[in-house]
Amino acid sequence: MIVFDLSCPDGHRFEGWFGSSADFEDQRARGLLTCPACGSAAVGKAPMAPAVPAKGNARPAPAAADGPPQQLANAPLPPQVQNALAALAKAQAEALKNSTWVGDKFADETRKMHYGERDEAPIHGQASLAEAKALIDEGVPVAQLPFPVAPPEKLN
Repeated sequence: MIVFDLSCPDGHRFEGWFGSSADFEDQRARGLLTCPACGSAAVGKAPMAPAVPAKGNARPAPAAADGPPQQLANAPLPPQVQNALAALAKAQAEALKNSTWVGDKFADETRKMHYGERDEAPIHGQASLAEAKALIDEGVPVAQLPFPVAPPEKLN
């Protein structure tokens, strides 16, 4: 038997036990799978992660959070983590409002500012690990952003 995490378009997650992956596909094609929460027949496999139980199989009771919990594999994030990530994302977005995207020229532009070859200004962009290490070794102040930033041309 194979256990799949399944989900519907409304975000309801549930398990399904099947004889094989082909058995799952066959049942889905025949319309035999429905969401137990809302009855939707648009059921698909949800991303799965291995469940690693806590010592003694004990799980702390989740604390109440503002709004629905974000899903991480098959367990909600603790409210403190949700709040911290939201605050961090908001702070990054605020910091980037007055920053200019320089793309893969980040290392060069940062170095020019450090050595006085151009005016200092807040910038953000992309640098390889080797470029970032070289900047740090030179004493150029840089920091990695906590969340990925899409180049402006790839935004909606």
